[in-house]
Amino acid sequence: MKKAIVTKLIAAMVAVTTVLSMTACGSADADVKTIGVIQFTTVPSLDNCYTGFLKGLADEGFEDGKNIKIDFQNANAEVSTADTQAQTMAQKKYDLVGAIATPAAMSAYGACKANGIPVVFTAVSDPVSAQLVESLDKSGTICTGSSDQLPLEAQVQMIRAFLPDAKKIGILYTTSEPNSITDLEKISEIAPKYDFEIEAIGVTNSSEVATGAESLVAAGVDCINNFTDNNVVNNLPSVLQATTKAGIPVFGSEEGQVYDGCLASVSIDYVALGEETGKIAGKILKGELKPEESKIYTASEGAPFVNTQVADSLGIKIPAEYEKSTMVTTGSNK
Repeated sequence: MKKAIVTKLIAAMVAVTTVLSMTACGSADADVKTIGVIQFTTVPSLDNCYTGFLKGLADEGFEDGKNIKIDFQNANAEVSTADTQAQTMAQKKYDLVGAIATPAAMSAYGACKANGIPVVFTAVSDPVSAQLVESLDKSGTICTGSSDQLPLEAQVQMIRAFLPDAKKIGILYTTSEPNSITDLEKISEIAPKYDFEIEAIGVTNSSEVATGAESLVAAGVDCINNFTDNNVVNNLPSVLQATTKAGIPVFGSEEGQVYDGCLASVSIDYVALGEETGKIAGKILKGELKPEESKIYTASEGAPFVNTQVADSLGIKIPAEYEKSTMVTTGSNK
């Protein structure tokens, strides 16, 4: 009789322990937030944004595999792929979606706005024109994040210093990227102050980049200046092939492009930009910040980078005012 009672007590204790254990596990699982991240393509600036994004989340106490689960997706420069990835994340009701670059942010916003999933973007030059937010001072939507406003005047000053006799700057841009349209308008206003003419050619996809670059060379440009145009930068080797044959330089819009063969750039720190974005995401996850009430973090100050190998190959002397720039050679960051 006593054995039967003891057996029943042990069984009851095991059952209670199992229930408590399951409850604890369920509670732990419930505390893990799921974050989707869509990076539009693989270029150095966007890679750096993601590195910084993870750092910013860690600054706010969130680490992948501990209290958050990150579903990272790369759209490989395909808008339709970004759309599908964003729709999947929205259907799975992720706690937050991060978007790196303007096309990825537009896809994420389109998929998530119906169910109110916060979208935190980075590397979006003009989030207002992209219709992601109502203003930089107050988002007014489910989107918030950080903007990379290129230091275009400093860039044009750099081009004039390196090419004192140049007359014409070539611009290759993608017509479907709002950030590039905005940057083209800005540089077109700045260029005449430094006695430059802008020769711009718009392309619609990756297959047109090589032809577009060749057309700019044929038009007699003295150099080509890149924006953070995802399509153009993703096909930078095609641009460099055309300009190398002509013996003219390409000025990049960020340091990664200088490592990849551009002559020079006044570059925003994209790791730092991503880190600020990760902090924003962390605050939203903790309930300390509402996207619609937040201000867009904006980075607009840059530092000069110069590729000495490219300068030597083109016979270009580095101006005295840029001798203290960060000096690199092609591929030295790999």
